[in-house]
Amino acid sequence: MGNICVIGPRNSGKTTYLAGLAYWPDKQRRNHKSSSFSVEANGEAKILEEIAENIICQGESLPPTPIPQNIYDAPLYQFQIKVSTLFKKNEEINLVVRDYPGEVFEELESGFSSELSEEFVNESLKEDIEGCLILLSDWTRDDQYSKMLNKYIDLMDSKSRLNNLRLAVVMSKCERGELWSGRLEAEMDIFAVHLPKTQRVLRENIQPKNLQFYALSTFGVLGKKDPRPNRKDVVGTSGSNAVLRESARWQPYNMIAPLYWLSTGKRI
Repeated sequence: MGNICVIGPRNSGKTTYLAGLAYWPDKQRRNHKSSSFSVEANGEAKILEEIAENIICQGESLPPTPIPQNIYDAPLYQFQIKVSTLFKKNEEINLVVRDYPGEVFEELESGFSSELSEEFVNESLKEDIEGCLILLSDWTRDDQYSKMLNKYIDLMDSKSRLNNLRLAVVMSKCERGELWSGRLEAEMDIFAVHLPKTQRVLRENIQPKNLQFYALSTFGVLGKKDPRPNRKDVVGTSGSNAVLRESARWQPYNMIAPLYWLSTGKRI
């Protein structure tokens, strides 16, 4: 069983990603489409399937992840993932994933506003946590991201996790035109170009074996011959939100690769 944390600032797409992970492979099976992986959502993760079908597929946006009264009220999602690679068929990964409110990550820069926020971060650094999936979505926030991650690295060091915690640092929402062409070599073509301070902080402090950069898109693009983002921005009471444009053409990109590496230390 692999314990993984999903952290990142507000609006980075954490819950949408987990909902897509729970729902989309099953949608593929129902449509008789082949896939190199299968996902079974268990326990509370089944709620994510309903969220995907009843909210995301209807072109609506998810509300922000609420801040719970205590850490044990935060949902804990369980997934059973089978990956078929060139050399191994149906390699099984069992994951337990905690989804943290975005405010927790953002407070790394300014300091924790509550004991609860600090408790969340400390939990992500416990010895039974194999790795953290860090979702970043705004390529204009290099200064803020580098400061947040520098603080997180200090906390890793204080908890003796600097040398034994894997970090998969991901540019989410990479379906956008500014990023899509750089998705295959995310570190070189996205992070080094748009988030150089963030990349440098990570490379200078994290051992190469424990650090990988990725790009993923929960919504994907409209098709191989139509690389327009399968997303659109709508204005609501809480500002602008990204929603799925065409549910019939929903094709996420690179959902499994970061989780596979976090769990096994191997790349697909």
